[in-house]
Amino acid sequence: MTAVTTTPDALVPATPPRAPRRPAGDRPSAAATAILLAGALYCLLPVVWVVLAATKSPAELFSTLTFVPSAHLADNIAELSAYRDGVFWRWMLNTALYAGAGAALSVVVSALAGYALAKYSFRGKRVVFDILLAGVLVPGVVLAIPQYLLLAQVELTNTYWSVLLPSIISPYGIYLARIYAAAAVPDDVVEAARTDGAGELRTFVQIAAPMMTPGLVTVFLFQFVAIWNNFMLPYIMLGDDKLFPLTVGLSGLLNQGASQPAMYTLVVTGALLSIVPLIALFLLLQRFWQVDLAAGAVKA
Repeated sequence: MTAVTTTPDALVPATPPRAPRRPAGDRPSAAATAILLAGALYCLLPVVWVVLAATKSPAELFSTLTFVPSAHLADNIAELSAYRDGVFWRWMLNTALYAGAGAALSVVVSALAGYALAKYSFRGKRVVFDILLAGVLVPGVVLAIPQYLLLAQVELTNTYWSVLLPSIISPYGIYLARIYAAAAVPDDVVEAARTDGAGELRTFVQIAAPMMTPGLVTVFLFQFVAIWNNFMLPYIMLGDDKLFPLTVGLSGLLNQGASQPAMYTLVVTGALLSIVPLIALFLLLQRFWQVDLAAGAVKA
């Protein structure tokens, strides 16, 4: 008999698996990538300039190369903090109050209005939604003068309320909340809650609102940034510089008139400090945007 020898499987060289080929349509376009990089550079270049300019002394600001840093950032921050007994930090607190309280109240109003437009049927619903869309298209600067005249009638100008009250209603926030509520809150879940005896308010608070969390976080962030960067409304409403937000306060430092020179270094340093809370807020809330529209319903 002839002996048959077999080669152990371990001695047979394994063929490495081939990586699946990406379809041609899924490959990133070089032109699109270049456009995105150019857009990112266009947006980040002014921020880089502010960071580097804040490190320079007043003499270096206009005498050195634009993108060459210096070592005077700590001195500039100390000088800005000492200006008029720290009025800059009062402006910072005012801005945080306007943006934080205004955005939080705007989220509550937007969530309730958006949920009602998405889940209820009532007469005039289409007209209300059309008016809402028209409000999205109207720039906020157009409404500043009418809002001033209305608040002047009730003697609320030059107060915190004159900036807070107009910030509560956001047509764009209501529109986003309506779209998100229609997509993220299934009608079956709402009907099941009603069948179990839950009232409308309880259904919204315990069922709908958690499902709408990613969308409401987006509304909060958009409104927070809009109020934080708003200039025209507080500029018209406020006359006391102790009530100023950062935008109006720094503008005053830049345009002090002929009596005092413009404080360019302090303005640049203040602009740098003013964007730090926005960056921190973006980093803190970005995890909510990784949640899918259906995640709320799945978790519930």
